Amino acid sequence: MFTHDSIRRYLTNLSEALSYPFETWRGTIGLVFVTLATYVLLILSTMPEFSLQMLGDGLYWFEYVVVSLTETVYRTDGWTGLGVIVLYALLSGVAVVNAVAQLRVVGISSLTDLSGVVPGLLASGCASCGAGLLGFLGFAGGLAALPYDGALLRVGGLVLLLFFLGRAGHPERCAFTTEATQ
Repeated sequence: MFTHDSIRRYLTNLSEALSYPFETWRGTIGLVFVTLATYVLLILSTMPEFSLQMLGDGLYWFEYVVVSLTETVYRTDGWTGLGVIVLYALLSGVAVVNAVAQLRVVGISSLTDLSGVVPGLLASGCASCGAGLLGFLGFAGGLAALPYDGALLRVGGLVLLLFFLGRAGHPERCAFTTEATQ
């Protein structure tokens, strides 16, 4: 059962996790890099065939493809659809920076706290079809058959990211208090 104290602790952990990348320049640069890379990957996944064909002809089409697909997402789903992609890319950036910091501080066993990033990355993303990276894996047709064109799956991916970020908290501090520290 959720108590007032557990909800407050979760929100504190989430706040610490979201603010951690901004504590250092290295973390901020990592956040920007991962966020941009995730945004580009999610935009390219909105129309995988188009992306692969255009980029297969040459990387000089890269800018055209990203701008064209961003416009397509905006025209298809408006600011909400584009906002979902941007929010998802930003949360993915935070999760990756936090996972790297946690790996550096505690070791490989610490990454279980951020294990929700992978399902969220695979399921969420594309605002026009809901495919995310699953479109690249050939599951776009199955996702298109979902109710609300996969919108619930996109929201579920964002909720997973927020849940696991809040559960993990600040990557350099323990998110769980012990009886002795209370």
